[in-house]
Amino acid sequence: MLSIKDHNRFQEGFEYVYPVVSRRAGGLSLGINLNTNNACNWRCIYCQVPDLIRGAPPPVDLDALEEELSVFLSQILIGSYLEDQVPKGQRRLNDIAFSGNGEPTSAPNFADAVKTIHGVRVRANVPEVVKTVLITNGSLMHQHKVMKGVKDLAGINGEVWFKIDRATVEGAQLINDTKINKSRILSNLEASAKACPTWIQTCLFKLDGLHPAESDLDAYVQLIGEAVARGIPFKGILLYGLARQSHQPESARLSKLDDGWLNAFAHRLRELGVTVNCSE
Repeated sequence: MLSIKDHNRFQEGFEYVYPVVSRRAGGLSLGINLNTNNACNWRCIYCQVPDLIRGAPPPVDLDALEEELSVFLSQILIGSYLEDQVPKGQRRLNDIAFSGNGEPTSAPNFADAVKTIHGVRVRANVPEVVKTVLITNGSLMHQHKVMKGVKDLAGINGEVWFKIDRATVEGAQLINDTKINKSRILSNLEASAKACPTWIQTCLFKLDGLHPAESDLDAYVQLIGEAVARGIPFKGILLYGLARQSHQPESARLSKLDDGWLNAFAHRLRELGVTVNCSE
């Protein structure tokens, strides 16, 4: 049986497509891993990818992606995969999600991969309610080739989950090992939200036994407030804690939040008039 604690990319022997039971999705998610070389342009300290490297993936083999997704969808929609492999209460196909072992929008032919997914969905008669999700750090949303794919995503019940873990340069450096400032975050978020329905996704946890600093939380709340004030049409925020062990050098320094902490912070954000969903 699949488990929320095991997001093994290769349990079915495929290169690009893998199944997971997702806490946030509340059902089966078919993951699309475009970063088959474990390369990412960020290095989040809570990342569960082993042997992560900095960089970009090779071009996607679109024929292989099409074949793998077609086979898996047939097993799910026609065969007995849900009954055989998915726990009770989770036996529904919730989404097809660009996720995997790195930043999917860094794939050279990301937009072509979106078109490939679209074609497979049509031929497999995937129910319209099944979303196509892009889980992204949002850092490349200013690139025309990326936005082309995001706009096409919107046409197949698409949704973007846009990572914002910290709102300061120092915080992003600490948690995501990247240098990105608030201005770039907001401009990229705006581009994404205007092209496709977009949720902000934020991972929070203890570092060295301590909850996120109040200064970091204040900066995050301020950023969300600025996004609201600018009229950026994001759908809401997906707050979540740790579910699986990090494979980064900082792993031993990370631990789960105290019970109730995440919901208390969510309440603070809801006071801004923002929809917030929590997964502790």
